[in-house]
Amino acid sequence: MAAETTADATRRLNVKKQTLDDAYAAPANFLEIDVVNPITHGVGKKRYSDYEVRMKTNLPVFKTKESSVRRRYSDFEWLRSELERDSKIVVPPLPGKAWKRQLPFRGDDGIFEEDFIEERRKGLEQFVNKIAGHPLAQNERCLHMFLQDPVIDKNYVPGKIRNT
Repeated sequence: MAAETTADATRRLNVKKQTLDDAYAAPANFLEIDVVNPITHGVGKKRYSDYEVRMKTNLPVFKTKESSVRRRYSDFEWLRSELERDSKIVVPPLPGKAWKRQLPFRGDDGIFEEDFIEERRKGLEQFVNKIAGHPLAQNERCLHMFLQDPVIDKNYVPGKIRNT
């Protein structure tokens, strides 16, 4: 009799076969963030580049399921410093500041060269995806502002987003 109980206990569960529709359906939870479409604005010392940050998600913690905002490198720096100060997560580094590329009298466009902007774009995309993928960071108000608000309110009150 004990042998039967052992066999019952170790018997495989009846698993439903996965269909192609199941395999290619939208995942249960997803968060996709792309940093795309870099644009350089202005001239001379007032020149800067910004990037479109697109987000799509079905995570309940985010009030908006799709958003698109434009962010400068300094906005990514702001997000990093806010998370370092207020959260309990280890914040990954940003791509470098490229000081040498900002020196005058260079024979090229420095930080406005297409190759540099593309490398920086890739690094910023990696950075924001690492942060946003962290469950603790997903509750931080600064991340929500960064991803969803057209203008970042740098006088905001730091804190957690309550899932309502």
